[in-house]
Amino acid sequence: MARRIAAGAAYGGGSIGLIGAAAVGVFLAEVQLAKRQVGGGTAPVPPSADGRYGVAFAGPNDPLRLGMLGDSTAAGQGVRRAGQTPGALLASGLAAVAERPVDLRNVALPGARSDDLERQVSLLLADPARTPDVCVIMIGANDVTHRMPATQSVRCLTTAVRRLRTAGAEVVVGTCPDLGTIEPVYQPLRWLARRVSRQLAAAQTIGAVEQGGRTVSLGDLLGPEFAANPRELFGPDNYHPSAEGYATAAMAVLPTLCAVLGLWPESDRLDGSRREDILPVAKAASQAAREAGTEVTGARAPWALLKHRRRRRLPASTETEPAPHAHPDAAHGHM
Repeated sequence: MARRIAAGAAYGGGSIGLIGAAAVGVFLAEVQLAKRQVGGGTAPVPPSADGRYGVAFAGPNDPLRLGMLGDSTAAGQGVRRAGQTPGALLASGLAAVAERPVDLRNVALPGARSDDLERQVSLLLADPARTPDVCVIMIGANDVTHRMPATQSVRCLTTAVRRLRTAGAEVVVGTCPDLGTIEPVYQPLRWLARRVSRQLAAAQTIGAVEQGGRTVSLGDLLGPEFAANPRELFGPDNYHPSAEGYATAAMAVLPTLCAVLGLWPESDRLDGSRREDILPVAKAASQAAREAGTEVTGARAPWALLKHRRRRRLPASTETEPAPHAHPDAAHGHM
């Protein structure tokens, strides 16, 4: 199914249904019930985390430039401090590994679907002198809940990855999270949400890898902790992650972010003890969608590397606020 979705996106195919028509009525009824309960709390407006991180590492080299794109998860909705957002966590972690300052610009928009990525990419690429060195995209949940055709969703993502790669930026995509982990969602919606989420995540992986990006499966937000401790890892609205949830996700994405920039050596040897393998890209994508925190990176077509990188604990400095620095559109980087 994931390959069919990706192929439909690449070749202009129409919508490919992720669930049978008989299930749609039940799905929509359960969605309305879940919405009434998920909205029980109020998620704060995500704080702007744009700025320079790792100022202690200032030296002769220019700062690395990190761009964040996507929806409320990329924006950091659900937390109140800038230093708790995923962009700030990744920027601080990247600065610590690179021993070099990192300039973060976050153009993610809460509620965004994949068709908003065109606007977000245009914002990041508006100034050719400030093209990001690397971008992280987290998108997909709103595509599922708003029933965006999967082929359209993947087409928008692959176009965004291609534009960023053509501009010279490395790209890491955090694929669609597992909506079956949302606590107020009941059966049969929980099973359907998990199935739809995983199929979209696998199709996103195929599309992104074929455009030269890497993916990390967000799944249940990157760890059994999310399912085991929903009260701790979900925010006050029972839908968006808490500070601990975002930190768990960032710890899983950071190793891939560093690897794509060549900040630690890549080994040609696969670690069998960590279930690493080289597989056809569609099979690697499907397997990654089933296990959160799995990285997929392209090898020689049609093969892809499946990796389970060791998570790196974030430095204590991630709890600090970004160091302000002037750039003309800093106030417009976070929507």
